[in-house]
Amino acid sequence: MPHTPYTGGCACGAIRYEIPGEPIMQNDCQCRDCQHKSGTGHGSYLSFVRSGSTLSGKATQWDIVADSGHVKTRAFCPTCGSPVYMSYAAMPDVITVHAASLDDPARYRPQVVTHAARAHAWDRVDAALPKFDGMPPPPAA
Repeated sequence: MPHTPYTGGCACGAIRYEIPGEPIMQNDCQCRDCQHKSGTGHGSYLSFVRSGSTLSGKATQWDIVADSGHVKTRAFCPTCGSPVYMSYAAMPDVITVHAASLDDPARYRPQVVTHAARAHAWDRVDAALPKFDGMPPPPAA
């Protein structure tokens, strides 16, 4: 059975993406930056190897320094304001999309909770997911 690419974009349709591969990580992030960006207790993301991905439309980009000390770039639609994707100076081969930006958000399957040390008591994420106070260690090669 052929793989169905992950597709999505902003609320008004001005920005679109198509990603051919499977996610390398799906997470709920409770860092303070994600709380500010989402207006709630966490953000939900799918990260992919960027190779073969296509982006269309012009996003407004905003650089911040992540907890890791590396620059992270958030991309959002200048028309509707929807957050769509993130990229990382230290990992240029990775693109991360917001779960709610998927055409089929049901494809999102969180695997871990990151930055759980910054969680608010009222933010209820799946209690069965592994939780990390920061980012999980990379898998062994």
